[in-house]
Order: sequence, then structure tokens, then C-alpha cells
Amino acid sequence: MASSAQPGTGPSDEFRFPGNRLGLPADGPGSAAGWGRRIVALLLDWFLAGLIASAITGKPIWAGGNDFGTAQLVTFFAMTAILAGLAGGTIGHRVLGLRVLSLKEGPTGAQVGLLGGVIRAVLLCLVLPAVVYDRDRRGLHDRAANTIVVRR
Repeated sequence: MASSAQPGTGPSDEFRFPGNRLGLPADGPGSAAGWGRRIVALLLDWFLAGLIASAITGKPIWAGGNDFGTAQLVTFFAMTAILAGLAGGTIGHRVLGLRVLSLKEGPTGAQVGLLGGVIRAVLLCLVLPAVVYDRDRRGLHDRAANTIVVRR
């Protein structure tokens, strides 16, 4: 099935690749980040939050428990809100060559800001907004904060 009304014309300019509508390149630095890198960055951040929570609660990471789970979630929230909002990405983003951009005035590389970081982090911790996304690979958490994750 063709993506346009007329057969044989191919996709319109609006649907060529993720981020095209936002003025991002198709690939390379500044392009919309792929799912593989984003998921690995998320898992790395969750693991680091677990290590910090382990130090806070005095329990090993594998012990679990309600107090450990709460400490890990709060640590993950704080890391994500502060680092994505003020530093342009979390530790996982940095390791995997990603960054978070604000789209308030187009993808200019402007900082997200602490409020945008908090909005992203709250919705990311709720999980469901992060798995509902659009064709530009922006989850509901990115849409609410008016951000996008791109390659460095």
C-alpha cells in the first residue's frame, strides 16, 4: 500500500524519515536517536540508580525490597530530571552518544531546563508515556516537555 493518494508517488516529504518534520537530518549527528541506543541508555541509567540506591539503603542491589525499590525510583527520577534538564542528557545518554534537545525554537541545541527535565522524568517514571510515541520517535514524555533525543 502506498503512503500517498496517488499510486507510484512514494512517501510525501513530511514522512521521509524520523525527525524530518522537525528539521533534523536523516542520519549522523543531530538525527533522531534509534530505539536500541535509547533503551540501552535507559537500562544503564536504571542500573546506576540501583547502585546509588544500594549505597543509600545499605542493601545489595539483588536484595530488593520496598525501601530499595523506592530509593532506586527516586534516584532515577532525580538523575534524569537534573541531568537531562541541565546537562543535556543522562549518564546513559552520554555513554551512548545521545543528547536531549529542546524544540521550543526548533532543534537548536538549547537546554531543556529543569522544568522540562522534571516533566520528562515524571512521565518516564510512569513508563506508559515513554512507550507511546510518534513517527519522530518522540514519546509522550518528550512531547510534553517539547524535547527530542538525538545522536551526538
